[in-house]
Amino acid sequence: MCGIVGIIGTAPVAGKIVESLKRLEYRGYDSAGIATLENGRLTRVRASGKLKNLEEKLATTPLSGAIGIGHTRWATHGRPTENNAHPHANDRVAVVHNGIIENFRELRAELTAKGHVFSSETDSEAVAHLVADALRTGATPEKAVAAALKRLKGAFALVFLFEGENDLLIGARRGSPLAVGRSDEGAYLGSDALALAPFATSIAYLDEGDWVTLTREGARFHDASDALVERRFQPLTAGSFLVDKGNYRHFMAKEIHEQPEVVGRTLAHYLDLAEGVVRLPFELTFDPRTLSRVTISACGTAYYAGLVARYWLERFAGLSVEIDIASEFRYREAPLPENGLTILVSQSGETADTLAALRYAREQGQHILSIVNVETSTIARESDTVAQTLAGPEIGVASTKAFTCQLAVFACLALALGRARGVLGKERERELVAELVAAPGQMAQALAHEAQIEPVARDVARASSVLYLGRGPAFPLALEGALKLKELSYIHAEGYAAGELKHGPIALIDFAMPVIVLAPPDASLEKTVSNLQEVAARGGHLILIGSPCARDAAAAELAGFIEMPESVAGPFAVIVYAVPAQLLAYHVATFMGKDVDQPRNLAKSVTVE
Repeated sequence: MCGIVGIIGTAPVAGKIVESLKRLEYRGYDSAGIATLENGRLTRVRASGKLKNLEEKLATTPLSGAIGIGHTRWATHGRPTENNAHPHANDRVAVVHNGIIENFRELRAELTAKGHVFSSETDSEAVAHLVADALRTGATPEKAVAAALKRLKGAFALVFLFEGENDLLIGARRGSPLAVGRSDEGAYLGSDALALAPFATSIAYLDEGDWVTLTREGARFHDASDALVERRFQPLTAGSFLVDKGNYRHFMAKEIHEQPEVVGRTLAHYLDLAEGVVRLPFELTFDPRTLSRVTISACGTAYYAGLVARYWLERFAGLSVEIDIASEFRYREAPLPENGLTILVSQSGETADTLAALRYAREQGQHILSIVNVETSTIARESDTVAQTLAGPEIGVASTKAFTCQLAVFACLALALGRARGVLGKERERELVAELVAAPGQMAQALAHEAQIEPVARDVARASSVLYLGRGPAFPLALEGALKLKELSYIHAEGYAAGELKHGPIALIDFAMPVIVLAPPDASLEKTVSNLQEVAARGGHLILIGSPCARDAAAAELAGFIEMPESVAGPFAVIVYAVPAQLLAYHVATFMGKDVDQPRNLAKSVTVE
């Protein structure tokens, strides 16, 4: 969601804050702002829209303070206007906020009755006035923040800057991430390590409920009860976080093309390539032979990765699998069995609904395993076991390489559990590992066919609605392909199990609606081809993603054909077939002139409900 930066330096900090905010653009935002102390006085510059608008205002209204806070906002309460942009401030305090204050209306009414005047529509401004109210009674900044935090309901990360306090920032987190950085040149607060990497040499993370007082001399951490606690700093190497588009037009294009490398890196982390078997890089905290059920919970693209994994876990590990969207699962009060395993999937490791699902499963006595891209994230820290994806920073809001790395981890986990449970024999394991090892090279082959996708994308770009079909693991990929098209191009798209075609969706078929069929050569290919022919018989606008064998078997007129190598077969073909599905959505959106890296209304890390 929103991006937060705070810096206490020895020279003007506005430029550094803007640089850090640029590194947080991947989270999605609709306005931005900075507040500094100018001769001890709070001074703000804010702008709606992109950061370039803020930079233009700073060029005419420069800020020279050596302490400041900055923010990129994704609107939750109030329109994306300059007036609603952060930081929010009064004559005593300025605040930047990520999250939602659930009881802000109650607080606003109480504070208004006391004479406080609000100038925005946001929930965040209530926090600034709540702290200012305590300051006016003589409380110190630390005590004022501590008191205010106890009044707040919701999930949030907050950073406060105080009038007249040239060496103090206070940060707090509840449900949203916040990190502390330090170096010889200053002290820092930020939404994640990526924001702090250019400046900080070490970093520490606030635990759930923590708040921190930050000065040039150091950081004092407090837990939710206000007791002083220690939080470990670890080295932060700036180079490992540096990201740029390279020769690509967009971060998303770069990340799609990085998939052979990062999927290969992830597989190498989980496989003994010499022996051709799975070697998990962590110890399981449970006996796989005693597992009664697996429950998977995730959101968005990560949920679709879990849907694919269900096929593998049931087939190769002999496990019963339940999967639910985290925002639904957390409220269903689902009974979870003894000796059950709950797997949470999240790129950021900070997804609010997924974190809530984890905590529910914990209360139900489940073993907790998380698949995350950020090993230091909240979900990772609260899990019994962490299966890390090695995708590296994913800047594009629409997930690509994180998705395929999640699939790679799930595939390895399914094989490891199958072997441990005695369901999968050694020879079969080696065969399947060989298929996985081939996947990165096959992804590179699929990328080499990108030129085939561009004319198909131009065709799809003229549509108002699109249908995706698939069977087996390709069914969740159809859902993911439709999601990518919706996210990037804003074209309505739906994914269906191909066998459901005659149960309703076939009524939509006409010459104007593209029907994209994902047809990897697996046991269900014959049935998929039969569904394809049903579409063709009704004059459907058919686009096939498959091998020449699938095209020949279809024996139907195709409006588009995206060729996949014949070698891409078997249960893990879906990992490779994700590439053309992503590229198709990407090229449709670029032809339409859309912002593929930061689609409207979307955020990379959804840290509120």
